[in-house]
Parts: sequence; structure tokens; C-alpha cells
Amino acid sequence: MKRQAKRLFWNALLLSAASLFMRTVGVWFQVLLSNRIGAEAMGLYALMGGIYGFALTLATSGIQLGVTRVVVENIGRGEEDRVTPALRKSAGYALAFGLLSALLLFSFAEPIGRIWLKDIRTVRSLRLFSVTLPLISLASVWNGYFTAVRRSYKSAAVQVGEQLCKISITMLLLFFLAPTDVEAACCALVLGGAVAEGLSFLLHLLLYLPDRHRHFPASRKGIAGEEGRKLRRITIPIALTAYVRSALLTLEHILIPEGLRNSGHSHKEALASYGSIQSMALPVILYPAALISSFSGLLIPEMAESTVEKRERRISYMIERVWSLALLFSIGVAGILICFSQEIGEALYPGTDTAHYLRILAPLIPIMYVDTATDAMLKGLGEQVYCMKINIADALISVILVSLLIPRLGILGYLVTIYISESFNTVMSVTHLLIIRKTQVRPWKWIYKPLFAIVGATCAAKLLFTLLPILTPLPALTITLHCLLTLLCYLLLLILLGGLEREDLCWLGSLFRRGS
Repeated sequence: MKRQAKRLFWNALLLSAASLFMRTVGVWFQVLLSNRIGAEAMGLYALMGGIYGFALTLATSGIQLGVTRVVVENIGRGEEDRVTPALRKSAGYALAFGLLSALLLFSFAEPIGRIWLKDIRTVRSLRLFSVTLPLISLASVWNGYFTAVRRSYKSAAVQVGEQLCKISITMLLLFFLAPTDVEAACCALVLGGAVAEGLSFLLHLLLYLPDRHRHFPASRKGIAGEEGRKLRRITIPIALTAYVRSALLTLEHILIPEGLRNSGHSHKEALASYGSIQSMALPVILYPAALISSFSGLLIPEMAESTVEKRERRISYMIERVWSLALLFSIGVAGILICFSQEIGEALYPGTDTAHYLRILAPLIPIMYVDTATDAMLKGLGEQVYCMKINIADALISVILVSLLIPRLGILGYLVTIYISESFNTVMSVTHLLIIRKTQVRPWKWIYKPLFAIVGATCAAKLLFTLLPILTPLPALTITLHCLLTLLCYLLLLILLGGLEREDLCWLGSLFRRGS
């Protein structure tokens, strides 16, 4: 048992490291792309991402979470012979929706590009996007399975390979074929992603089949229909609400460039401003969230299992620990980005407005990260429908604000929209979790102590580098050293102030040992 626990612990660390590695490579890739194809092409690609996001929502239709919950519940009840029929039904469900979504996107690519996006250069890229949808839909089944059986590290390994393949193929197309216009550059980006999705599909299949045959070789006959009904009870409500939210998000992404044009920007300037936030600033803001996302992925099966076993005290204890660690982490990240926004922006995207947007958006990080963790806990508790209702309301508010504020305030209206919608989502999710589960809130430890610690850490780091500057020929390396020193000071001050206790670290370690 000791050897197994040790192996599971290292697998969990591998999952977190893989997630952080992919975010690092992703931000680096965004930097290369922006320098190669420019802000206008990045904006156009982000604009198409709204349409692709809706198509992807239709293709997956809640299948990953549905598979995770069905498999966890069957294992929790000791009915392992039901897992294989459930997975077969899930694969058929996923393939049907994946093919439907691909057919619709391919068939309507031209009117979408010409009428909705008002840019005919998007048509070819949208048709290329459609090829990937059935592959992603089926891969979602296997991702849900690996999450349920606590072997998410296999999916993480595939995602690393997919990311490296995507970057390699895309850069090969961009640098050697050297597209001369924005449309060709976007097609190169989509084609690189399509090849990577094909590789991801094959790798997932090669890992999934032997794993399922090894752990769930037998299956009870005559229960496939029952498992299919159980799956649909979970996925259909999620899917329906996801369709509405995704449609609203797509409408929001379409309205943003349109609103910027109405505020006085040209079409090119509108796409460039939109690209600066969506494809440059936000990836940096969300980069540290790789750890929160990995951590949250472990929470869903853990909370689902505790719910099945009716371990109420354990659930309340987990909620308190998750919020505590999420706030400690996110407040530290926000402080570092506020303090070093100018240096980070100039190191990654010289000559752009990225540093300005980083400084404005950084205070939102604790709200965003806590929302991510809270949503994961609610889904683990079976509250996924409520999460989607809040997400729909959030998206509706965003659409209304975008249509009202951006034509009058320009890009500032979009930033205000982000703040209001993210705050609304987090407040509603946290309030609901507090209502359904009695939880002790400790603002002094969770908020005030981290704030004091990060202010002291950034001041100390600035002072140390003023007295003893570290001179390197690479700006990125210099700012990395600044951030690492600030992080070290932050951890030391947290321990001294009592914001980070031994019990927090012990609980986190136990979750990783169980959750991997």
C-alpha cells in the first residue's frame, strides 16, 4: 500500500507538472505567433474561436462530466461490471453529436463568415475546424474515464504530445510556407491544430483500450439501455444549458469587434485590440491557473465519491481547504502580476499594450481562480445544472454589457464587462455552495494575511533588486528571477503570519495521493 500511495502521489505531481508545462509552452507559442502574424490575425483567429467554441459545445454535449459521474457512481456501488456498457453507450453518444456538429459547421461556414463575422477570410478556416470535432468528442469520453478512475496522468501525457505536435506543425507551416496574408496565417493555425487533434485521438485510443480491458474486462448483459438512460439524465441537462451559454458567448465575441468599430475603430484596429486582450493578455493572466485547473480536476471525483458515501463532514472540510489554498495562491499571483506587469508585458510582447491590460486585469485573478475551484466542487456534488444556469446568466449579462458599453467606451467597456461578469459568476457560485453546505468562512486567514504577505513580498523583492540588480542579457530571464524571488518572500511571510499552515499542506498531499 505504501508503494502504491507513493506511485499515485508522483503521478499526481506529474499531472500538475504537465499542466504547467503546457501552459508555459502555450504562452511561449502565443508570443511567437503574435510576433509572426500580428495582432490583426490573432484577433481574427480569436473571433473564429467563438464560433468554434459553440460547435465544440455541441460536439461534446456534456459527455466528459457525464462519463466521469457514471463511472464513479458504478465503482462506488461496487458495480464494476456496468462500466464497460456505460462507456460503449458514451462512445456512441459522443460520435453522433460530433458528426452532427462537424456537418453543421462545414455546411454553414460561408454564411457564418460572411454574415455573422463579416469577414469572408474566415470561411476556409471554419471548414478546417469542422474536421476535428468528431475526434475531440470521442476523446472527451476517454478523458472522462481517466478522470473517474484517477488516472488523469494518461490524458495529461497525451495533451503534452498534442501541444508539442500542434506547435511543431503550425510553426513549420508559418515559417516555411510563409503565408503572406491574414487568411493563410489563420488556415495554418487551424491546420496545425487539426493534425494535433488527430494524433491526440490515436494516442487516447491506444491508452484507453488496454486500460479498460485490464480493469473492467467483464460486463453484465442487458444493462446497456439502463446505463444509456443514466448517462442521458446527466448529460442532456448539461448539454442544453451549455448550448445556450455557448451561443451567448459566441454572440458576445461577434459583438466585441462590431462594438469597437462603432466606437470609431477601423476593422483592422478592432481586430488588433481584441487580439491584444484575448490572445495576449488573458493567456498570461490564466497561465498560473494551470495548477488550479489540475487541482480542480482532482476535486470532481473526490467530491462525487464523498457524496455517494454521504461523508458530510469530509465534504465541508474539503470546501474550506480548497477555498483557503485557492485564495492563497491567486492573491500571490495577482500581486506579482500587478507589481511586474510592465516588465512582463515588454518581455513577452514588446511594443504592444499588453502590459497595460495585464495591470488592469490582474486584480481579477482571485475571483477567477476561486470560481474555477468552486465550479469543480459543485460539479462533484452533482450541482452541474446550477453551474450551467449561472454560466448562462453570466453570458447573458456579458452580451448586454458588451452591446451597451463597447460602442460608448471602446475597449474600456470590454474590460468593465469582464469584471462584472466574472464577479457575478463567482459570487453566485460561492453563495450557492455556502447554502447547500455549512462551511466556516475565515476571511482573516484566507484574504487579509495573504494580502499583507504579498505586499511585503513585492516591496522586499523590488528593494533587493534595486540594491543588488541581476544583470542578464535576456529580459524574460530577468523577470523570471524577479517573480521567483517574490514568490519565495511571499511563502516565507505567509508561514510567519500563519496564513499557510502545516495542516493545509498535509491535506493537499492526501488529496493528491487519493485523487491521482
